[in-house]
Amino acid sequence: MVRNDDTVILISKSGNTEELLNLVPMFKRIGVSIIGMLGESESKLARDCDLILNVSVKEEACPHDLAPTSSTTASLVMGDALAIALLEMRGFTAEDFAFLHPGGSLGKRLSLKISEIMIGGKDIPIVGDKTSLKDSILEITSKRLGVTCVVNNDGELIGIITDGDLRRLLEKSLDLRNLVASDVMTKKPKTITKEFLASFALQQMEQYNITSLVVVDKEKKPEGIVHLHDLVKLGLQSR
Repeated sequence: MVRNDDTVILISKSGNTEELLNLVPMFKRIGVSIIGMLGESESKLARDCDLILNVSVKEEACPHDLAPTSSTTASLVMGDALAIALLEMRGFTAEDFAFLHPGGSLGKRLSLKISEIMIGGKDIPIVGDKTSLKDSILEITSKRLGVTCVVNNDGELIGIITDGDLRRLLEKSLDLRNLVASDVMTKKPKTITKEFLASFALQQMEQYNITSLVVVDKEKKPEGIVHLHDLVKLGLQSR
């Protein structure tokens, strides 16, 4: 639907495109502004435009100088230049773009929060620091994330145990029967809070070559886990 406060852009190489010429009287009656992106500034359409953007080309890239090639590229470039000029004039930000395109990769990178995608509640793998290694492995297996949080008596995160930790432990051929979680955990693991963007979590994983981040609250207690595979499934990009 076209209203009188709209601006219409007409694109034509010849400036005499019949389909566009038929629309001009209606646009005039409504009172819209008409911009012509034209290859011929002395054409019928040019006479009815309020503003002309010259997109003329010497010749087409087509060897027969017939198929629209150079002319379509010129129109595309002019359209991009016009869009960017409007973007700068209006102060349109990346955050504005993300808000209007939440489903795209850029929208997700700029707007999707940790709180929206983290694994939480009963699905968080957690063991106490005195939990036996056997039960710790069962926790990792049952939650299927390849990791478990290790907490102290106050519920504060003090470490994590990953599949990698277990493999390295087995390589040492130690007696595993008497080991507890605190004996094998990785201390001071990388963490994040739910207010951060999911894209930042992905950056952290790439930077430190890890596949998961524990989401902690202000008291350093686990309230979620973000896994690399979930971020990849979302099509998220760090940059």
